Amino acid sequence: MARILVVYYSRTGNTKKMAEAVAEGAKSAGGDVTLAPVDKVKAGDLVKYDGLILGSPTYYGLMAAEVKKLLDESVSLHGELEGRAGGAFSSSANPGGGNETTVLSILQALLIHGMVVQGTHSGDHYGPIAVGAPDARALGQCHELGERVARLASACGREG
Repeated sequence: MARILVVYYSRTGNTKKMAEAVAEGAKSAGGDVTLAPVDKVKAGDLVKYDGLILGSPTYYGLMAAEVKKLLDESVSLHGELEGRAGGAFSSSANPGGGNETTVLSILQALLIHGMVVQGTHSGDHYGPIAVGAPDARALGQCHELGERVARLASACGREG
């Protein structure tokens, strides 16, 4: 069973709702899931998991400082997350708020760690996004992201 960590920062509760849907999706695919706000996660914790999914609200087209801080601190693990599965999601206040750039900024950090990231041919290609409170479409895509990362983590052979 793949161990999946879903980490999020949420000021209004919208990103938290998305994180909960991601976690449910990972569980439905057989993942052993930990759901945690970013302030409860230390960089050293990341090596305990086969998959990492990060969620952040969009601030000025990028991830929240709290999420960036975790990723900055994860430099101490450089090379240790190689081959693990990853994914990202984001929420914003406006349709042109920078959701995709936020997701891509998180994915860039995961790729630098050598993690494996899977896009999707339908919906939000890089990772789920929501404008304001997540609607059924966004929550469904969050669920699918959790499923995909849990399956990918198992396929990567990192579990155990």
